[in-house]
Amino acid sequence: MRYIGIDLHKNNFQVCYISTSGKSFEQFGIYDLESFKSHLRKDDSLAVEATGNTRYFVKQVKDCVGQVVIVNPRQFKVISSSVKKTDKQDAEQLAFFLSKDMLPEVRMKDERQSQVKSMANTRDKLVKLRTSLKNKIHNILNAHGIISKREAFSSDKSLNTLKEYTLNELASLEVDVIVSQIRSLNAGIRKLDKQIEDAGKKLDGFKNLTSIKGIGNKSASILLSTIGDINDFSDAGKLASYFGIVPRMSNSNETLHQGHITKQGSKLGRTTLVQCTLIAIRYSKYLRSFYERLKSKKGSGKAIIATARKLLDIIYKTLKEKLIFEDFPNFVLKSS
Repeated sequence: MRYIGIDLHKNNFQVCYISTSGKSFEQFGIYDLESFKSHLRKDDSLAVEATGNTRYFVKQVKDCVGQVVIVNPRQFKVISSSVKKTDKQDAEQLAFFLSKDMLPEVRMKDERQSQVKSMANTRDKLVKLRTSLKNKIHNILNAHGIISKREAFSSDKSLNTLKEYTLNELASLEVDVIVSQIRSLNAGIRKLDKQIEDAGKKLDGFKNLTSIKGIGNKSASILLSTIGDINDFSDAGKLASYFGIVPRMSNSNETLHQGHITKQGSKLGRTTLVQCTLIAIRYSKYLRSFYERLKSKKGSGKAIIATARKLLDIIYKTLKEKLIFEDFPNFVLKSS
């Protein structure tokens, strides 16, 4: 059996083979995959670091080998903090630690989940850019003694009201350019919203999640694209850790201290979960009573995070057991 380490780049990749007969290296261009595949055997075990074209690479070689392990360089400290960092060194380290079964694996989601996640991340960037441009308009108006509301300029109708303000020539030109960009962003965001929802409806668990009041079509699509295969998580705690919604723990001598949540994992997934929680507590007596009880003790900020964790537990059970919410306010479930 051979252990193969791949240091993958955009245009080429470095290969290290380790077997009982020794160690060897080869380098291939990314467009010369067929030549590389001809060297592979069904009993080979292959490790590749995660990069932008890992999905394409794995799709090409997975049927030619017995095992493919995808490694996150940030987690694999031997690579990311190596003093001597060369392509050969990285490939060799991957092959060596693969042979010792000591590589931290990264989950590879299916193609549709990955595409929905990519669209959701693009949408998030466009929304943030739109917010930045709206803030710029507020600043320009403020410089001219015009006070505007923060929620203004989101719709085409509200953007039209900008024509009513008296601005100097240069400021007027600047606002016109910004408005045209906001209109373009609005159109792009609407288009992405539709595509995210349409693609999300084809993901496993979509009907299960949207049966929970507080989780709409777009939110369900984003959450499912963040979660991937629910069976990858052995319990709800593992899923919460993946969302970064568990507290940091430090243990010194006999003192155990809980800090703020880790905020690891997908920020967009975590933000979507909190947004869904804010809506869900309006419909669920179960969640609302939990939230109000914690709010009186720890404040609204900590209470909403704890309630989001509680909702995530419900999401986990719903997806794991393929349940549909029949009566959310009374927390009644039925099999789908």
